Amino acid sequence: MRIDRPALSEELNAAPEPSTPRQAATVVVLRGGPDTLEVLMVQRNPEQRFMGGAWVFPGGAVDAHEAEQAPGDLAHRRAAVRELEEEASVVLPGPDALVTYSRWVTPEAIKTRFDTRFFLAAAPEGTEPRVDGRECVDVRWLAPADAIAAYGRGELVLVFPTLKTLEDLGRHGSADAALAAGGGDPEAIIPRVLIEQGAARVVLPGEPGY
Repeated sequence: MRIDRPALSEELNAAPEPSTPRQAATVVVLRGGPDTLEVLMVQRNPEQRFMGGAWVFPGGAVDAHEAEQAPGDLAHRRAAVRELEEEASVVLPGPDALVTYSRWVTPEAIKTRFDTRFFLAAAPEGTEPRVDGRECVDVRWLAPADAIAAYGRGELVLVFPTLKTLEDLGRHGSADAALAAGGGDPEAIIPRVLIEQGAARVVLPGEPGY
């Protein structure tokens, strides 16, 4: 996939050494049960410097208190639950409601880096998402294929990990099937950014040029 820059609001690192990724967590909330699959997406405030205007899954950085108090991936789970409630007003019953799905690490060539755990969660019954109007300004339920099509038409801004997650989720015919495919300890996916004739190209492990 060719893009004109590494990703929205992501600057190349001019320092001689890569920056240390900040720990983060993201929740892909699913609805549809055994019949269909839709995911909850929020739009970040266009005025924000980092990924402003992009459509993402609710999530954010693990704070210092969570990192100090929780062992293993529990800190990420607690951060995911907290961010989901803050950004979309969706309350999960607890960290155990999350199913591990993937782990993405920002390429070393990018200045601002995150080591992000992606979790899946079934939407609680009666869920009515609402954005805070500050960090996030809009919210939608979207089928993965519809989100990708809207991105192709230029109607939605998606960053690379979000797009690839939507593509992967689209393989599943229902929310239940996607949840059943999660679990375990996913291997970190660390893309690389290649600069060719002034354009940036993102490649994944196993692809030519990686």
